[in-house]
Amino acid sequence: MDYQNISLEMDGDLALLTINRPQVRNALDPPTWAEIRAAVRQCRNDYTVRVLIITGAGGKAFASGADIRSLRDRQALDVLKSETQETLSDIEALDKVVIAAIDGYALGGGCELAMACDIRIATDRSKLGQPEVNLGIIPGAGGTQRLQRLVGLGKAKELIFTGDIIDAAEAERIGLVNKVVGAGELLPAAKEMAAKIAAKGPVAVSLAKASIAVGADTDIRTGLLFEKMAQTVAFFTGDRLEGTSAFLEKRKPDFQGE
Repeated sequence: MDYQNISLEMDGDLALLTINRPQVRNALDPPTWAEIRAAVRQCRNDYTVRVLIITGAGGKAFASGADIRSLRDRQALDVLKSETQETLSDIEALDKVVIAAIDGYALGGGCELAMACDIRIATDRSKLGQPEVNLGIIPGAGGTQRLQRLVGLGKAKELIFTGDIIDAAEAERIGLVNKVVGAGELLPAAKEMAAKIAAKGPVAVSLAKASIAVGADTDIRTGLLFEKMAQTVAFFTGDRLEGTSAFLEKRKPDFQGE
């Protein structure tokens, strides 16, 4: 696909998706959402990709949320037909690990995009929040659901009801981001973590991600049963034989994802 609003770079087992609209602080309009969804599908179908990093160009914003002019002109049926929730569900369900590398503002849909990723790394100049109530609307791309799962019900209510924007240190304190680094360290830190994950058994990582997702949205008995089934699948893989053999032979494993 010929992307206009994003770029997608492949580097071995790493994919880097960059929202490339710095002139509008990487605002997320419908064409940009569509390109993000297409890029996620491309990564899903590329078996060489093991980790996807999502970031924003320009240094001022990861993604500053929706284009306010388009919000003002949007009709109710446009919202009903919107695929933003589906796009973020695709990211959440991707069978590879997704890391959000956040520099600058991650507001509204930008914060929701970050929350759909598995891991969030932010710079110390980043700001995050769900300020939609200031516009007379609510978070509509999963913010009311994912935020409470990450930071707890009470804190999620506070942030959504007030529309407050918090800094990276506070976001780390409440569990909204995993790690805070200096501005010049963001992509190196994200790539270092991506490389560490990519070196593990890709089938095992995928099964672990699926097990965590099932357990987060169901009772513990169902989660434990899914975990046992996932472990059974893992034991049928060549990666399990390679991993255990490499450990016994005191060498690094060479996982093939099989």
